[in-house]
Amino acid sequence: MPVKIHEQFKLNGHGYSNEELKEVAYSLIKEGADFEQEIGDFLLDWLSADSELTIRTSGSTGLPLGIPLKKQHMVNSAKVTGDYFGLVAGDRVLLCLSTGYIAGKMMLVRAMVLGLELDFVAPTSRPLDGINKSYKFCAMVPLQLESSINKLNQIQTVIVGGAPVSSQLMKLIADSNTKIFETYGMTETVTHVAVRPLSQYGPESDHEAFEILPDIAISQDDRKCLVINAPNISDDPVITNDIVELISEKEFLWKGRFDNVINSGGIKLIPEQIEQKLSLLIPSRFFVSALPDLKLGQKLILVVEGEKIEGLREIISKADLEKFELPKEIFYVTAFINTTNGKIIREKSLSLIKS
Repeated sequence: MPVKIHEQFKLNGHGYSNEELKEVAYSLIKEGADFEQEIGDFLLDWLSADSELTIRTSGSTGLPLGIPLKKQHMVNSAKVTGDYFGLVAGDRVLLCLSTGYIAGKMMLVRAMVLGLELDFVAPTSRPLDGINKSYKFCAMVPLQLESSINKLNQIQTVIVGGAPVSSQLMKLIADSNTKIFETYGMTETVTHVAVRPLSQYGPESDHEAFEILPDIAISQDDRKCLVINAPNISDDPVITNDIVELISEKEFLWKGRFDNVINSGGIKLIPEQIEQKLSLLIPSRFFVSALPDLKLGQKLILVVEGEKIEGLREIISKADLEKFELPKEIFYVTAFINTTNGKIIREKSLSLIKS
């Protein structure tokens, strides 16, 4: 049986029956831009009698994979998000993410399940350009949030995910009147399962812990990676590759990806922690990685996007870095290779300095 669409659901200002929504989907697929075709494809999948959908991952940490998700789990996730952020039927929300991935799809699901009035725009880096309406809720990636600082007053609550929020961006949003939350989640967990507030805290704040949403339990495996038990959204425990520190039964600190850990001379380095220390000092996009080294096994390097930054070695020497956290070499590339939602694909971008 198809999932029931809430009677107050609207798409770009219009309400539709299930059959009418199918016609809209067909029209988007036939006549729409690429991002509209993705919306049409998902609407047809959602309106089908199938109980499961196959959702692709972003591919930022490996090859994109197709993961089967139950529609009921997606409905459950939408309801939890609605309760947590106070979304009620008739609220107006904005979709500015690609619906090729779970975060964009779940904006549509929330609207259809909760009876929200959803407007969609192209998933560009500047989604609020040309928009004069106000919205209750919106999901963005960090790049979109940064480019929307001057128009955030049009949105009451923004959730941001898909990539870590830099200290530089946190500084920009610290005084915003918009409620801004960083989210933690993935395709396997049907988007976010934990959040942390950003807008009332500056980059120097010690309020870094993610708080898990209701009906979720967390633990660690022997790698110190997060394990998520959430029967309402996943039949099996989700074993992640995210290194965390458990603060309590409900809170954790995200440290970095296990698959990014660098072993340099017997010392294990977590790139994301080093990047956080550097993020207020380096104006360009960058990431920390490693190259093979005869003496150390792996040597720590810094890869920067764009033009060469004069005096960068002196700049990073002012960061609160341990001696072994200082990059041995600095490389520049013209442009990083990204996923469609703006996340840096580290391995592919690293290959640019080797070619």
